[in-house]
Amino acid sequence: MHLARPATTLFSLLLPMLSLLSAAQTSPLVCPHPKRGDQVDDYHGVKVADPYRWLEDTDSAETHDWVEAENKLTFGYLEQIPYRQSIRDRLTKLWNFERYTVPEKEGGRYFFQHNNGLQNQNVLLVTESLNAEPRVLLDPNLLSSDGTVALAGTAISDNGKLLAYGIAISGSDWTEWHVRNIDSGKDLPDDLKWVKFSGASWTKDNKGFYYSRYDEPKGATMRDANYFHKLYYHSLGTAQSEDKLVYERPDNKELGFAGSVTDDGHYLIIQVWQGTSPKNRLYYKDLTQPDSQVIKLLDEFDAQYQFIDNDGPVFWIQSDLDAPRGRVLAIDTRHPEGANWKTLVPQGTDKLEFANVVSGSFLLGYLKDARTEVRVHDLNGTLLRNVDLPGIGTAEGFGGKRKDKETFYGFTSFIFPNTVYRYDPVAGKSAIFRQPKVDFDATRYETKQVFYNSKDGTRVPMFLTYKKGIKLDGQNPVLLYAYGGFDISLTPFFSVPDAVWLEMGGVYAQPNLRGGGEYGEEWHQAGMKLKKQNVFDDFIAAAEWLIDNKYTSTPKLAIRGRSNGGLLIGACLTQRPALFGAALPEVGVMDMLRFHKFTIGWAWTSDYGSSDDPAEFKALYAYSPLHNLRPGTKYPPTLIATSDHDDRVVPGHSFKFAATMQADQAGPSPVLIRIEVKAGHGAGKSITKLIDETADTWSFVAHNLDMKVALQ
Repeated sequence: MHLARPATTLFSLLLPMLSLLSAAQTSPLVCPHPKRGDQVDDYHGVKVADPYRWLEDTDSAETHDWVEAENKLTFGYLEQIPYRQSIRDRLTKLWNFERYTVPEKEGGRYFFQHNNGLQNQNVLLVTESLNAEPRVLLDPNLLSSDGTVALAGTAISDNGKLLAYGIAISGSDWTEWHVRNIDSGKDLPDDLKWVKFSGASWTKDNKGFYYSRYDEPKGATMRDANYFHKLYYHSLGTAQSEDKLVYERPDNKELGFAGSVTDDGHYLIIQVWQGTSPKNRLYYKDLTQPDSQVIKLLDEFDAQYQFIDNDGPVFWIQSDLDAPRGRVLAIDTRHPEGANWKTLVPQGTDKLEFANVVSGSFLLGYLKDARTEVRVHDLNGTLLRNVDLPGIGTAEGFGGKRKDKETFYGFTSFIFPNTVYRYDPVAGKSAIFRQPKVDFDATRYETKQVFYNSKDGTRVPMFLTYKKGIKLDGQNPVLLYAYGGFDISLTPFFSVPDAVWLEMGGVYAQPNLRGGGEYGEEWHQAGMKLKKQNVFDDFIAAAEWLIDNKYTSTPKLAIRGRSNGGLLIGACLTQRPALFGAALPEVGVMDMLRFHKFTIGWAWTSDYGSSDDPAEFKALYAYSPLHNLRPGTKYPPTLIATSDHDDRVVPGHSFKFAATMQADQAGPSPVLIRIEVKAGHGAGKSITKLIDETADTWSFVAHNLDMKVALQ
């Protein structure tokens, strides 16, 4: 659909105000001057100062005062930007469209989430048939006045009559689980606390479910490390104190457990994880035998093993063992030795991303240069057909059971909002289930994929999206966004903030760096631990390619990343401060020497390594963003972002980085930190907060990249 009023016209009206803002901010900002402590740590003989250690204590009065002073400075700066409200208005209008998630089918009923546009949280709906009007099953917006309580997980019983659901408050990873009667819409008395990194899986008799939790914390719930995950069974109608402990490992505090019941109800599959490594162990328990033992089927921790489905005692497994891009195996649990394994679908040239069994067929999702292809195979592994997707983009879903005759998937791209389809695996036909209507004219934009060489010659792909007819004169504002870690793949997706960025005249660039999962485990390992510098080299090479090919120039180039991507921005910012026109490190891991001491940070040592190891300390210290800031350096305009309830990457990372960078800044550019309240690492954040956050971010970038030309 065409915009009611072209964005270029909207922003051109603001140009006279731009010069007023620039004139008003010629004097440098006066940042808070927090006290510097005398903390010094000894790492293998290397003395490392940590003068702002006190900012790690987010509950102290001193930290609260510092946060208040920093937010006052940041919001005072942002409030002077005249088009901030216009950007917020445009974001609000564009976000106001109906959105749906991929349906799940249980007990003859369909369950999916819906947002009417500006609801802070999605609403869970249920319907008896696809043609019937759905009814509201659970509306998280009614659980708080400000939209900061989010639905964090759901599990529907096999008969479709009971819903187990988790809620998260203010973005925390901690969730509390309840049970709702789907017919009456009323909650049962069940209440499960201290659940983290867990879903739920019902037994086929609908009498209870498996879930995992930690013991109740004895210290600071938002900062202290989480160890000794435990797998429990909860019987409906009983107190949590009566839950049956199914499996624990007191000999290894780092192991975590995810229990799921097979579709035939015969087995409990236990995926055992350690840290964030994609490698895992796979155990199982025979639910048909009372008090059966947990069997360690795959216990070497040598590869990734994802349970797909079972044919009686034969388990179908997705694995990257001896196949870094993935394959499908059949393992007979009666004869589980490796010599007896059968490869059903061998490794191919593309990365196997997901595998399901629906309607008697394997549905296998692949990444081909970071875009989705889905293929249908019979249960012997023979390729039957490819799913005809709408274009180059990302498809997700394709869930269900072997007996189901249908499945659903969502498809999206950078300029194509997520559309939900119903798919018939036998006929090979897709039909639209729900298609959004967005006030965004996609015909004005295009996406292409380019390949560039990194510092060591490695070929790296990058998606570019921009307005058609772009001039390669080096004057285009570019937002360079990436992640590069933890085997996570960045694929095309529609984003309201990025759509507004495109309307503002910006180019969106998304490279697929090493450390991610786009090309399989070898690609991931090439950006881990002692090889982490490859990730930063890939990102810097992307920036240089964009400049060399006249898409942009340093004054017009902004870089952005979140979480591990925030680390990426922090590292590149400190290594090449003169290369970038603006930087946006968000909820980033900035202290690479102490990250493992908080909440779930220890789990990241599988990707980063640990400062406790001498060789890994040397590598970490060489790029740790906090420790590579230097006094007297001219840093580009930087807006750091974090949240007060982030118990994934605790805010102390960003607090210490901001305080140090402000003290070290020798240039005239602003170094600010935006600290969101009643929010966490990102999941479940309300639409209201997302709109405000994006309006502030785009205003900061547009002003500091001097986007006068782009906004005409």
